[in-house]
Amino acid sequence: MTGKLHLDRAHLHHLYRQMLRIRRFEAKCVELYQAQQIRGFLHLYDGEEAVAVGVTSALDPACDAVVATYREHGQALAHGVPMRSLLAEMLGKVEGCCRGRGGSMHLFDRSRRFFGGNAIVGGGLPLAAGLALADKTLRPGAVTACFFGEGAVGEGVFHETLNLAQLWKLPVLFVCENNLYAMGVPLADAEVETAIWRKAAAYHLAAEQVDGMDVVAVEAAARRAVEHVRSGVGPFFLEARTYRFRAHSMFDTQAYRSRDEVEGWKPRDPIEQLRSWMAANGQIHPDERAAIDAAVEAEIADAVAFAEAGTLEPVADLERFVLMERVVQEDPA
Repeated sequence: MTGKLHLDRAHLHHLYRQMLRIRRFEAKCVELYQAQQIRGFLHLYDGEEAVAVGVTSALDPACDAVVATYREHGQALAHGVPMRSLLAEMLGKVEGCCRGRGGSMHLFDRSRRFFGGNAIVGGGLPLAAGLALADKTLRPGAVTACFFGEGAVGEGVFHETLNLAQLWKLPVLFVCENNLYAMGVPLADAEVETAIWRKAAAYHLAAEQVDGMDVVAVEAAARRAVEHVRSGVGPFFLEARTYRFRAHSMFDTQAYRSRDEVEGWKPRDPIEQLRSWMAANGQIHPDERAAIDAAVEAEIADAVAFAEAGTLEPVADLERFVLMERVVQEDPA
């Protein structure tokens, strides 16, 4: 992979298709959740697709790793985790990437170097540093992309990890998905410095802010960042200013923002922006768009059929992979 962005027709179609896959996948997850086929928490990525697709397009899937948050369906799909495997996991089936034990918040695929899914805010940051430290010795040239939200910058582990990564020149690309609200607190009410990328200066990290609603801008910035990291000079901090169109989770009433605000962001929808630009510049014809849409719908239908036909873990196997400490209580007599 090189730091230069080759923006030809085929690549534009790829970016569009990848974002569309994520958007339609999330819509299907809502349907399955409402039908009680997906249980537990569900955090959707609508509006933020350009970040996952732009960043992962700059990575080398053969060697680079991804560490994500609990809002990670988009990163998993963009980094090559099969949709069948993801949906089976979310339905709790053995055919899922974690045998149905991880669910929506804990997706993992070792073969594709996709290391979570992490339910702890900021919890992926030190894991990314550890992976990068190992790669520095075992996989020279490999990059670990660590995604996290702006809410994580209030955690001590954020500062500890950035400091250590720069001290040891670890090959980490820190990607802050700044959607302005974390769980539900406006950024300006939580941080004095709302330009998150500037925080990296305290640790002498190279840093940049990018429009997270523009997939081409994100990929271009990510390629510059990856080239910097891969050269061995140390980590890079990329802040993507983005916005989620859906609630924080399926249980969120969104009392912290107005419907008008959400609607005001809709014209910046990253998928529609790219589609409109391609159409206006002769980079996609209606029949090509229809073919992409049909292929995405077919992939989703196939994934749903695969997941629904999957098998549940046998009750006898529920203790597999679980480390349990058995306490033997002494007889007081």
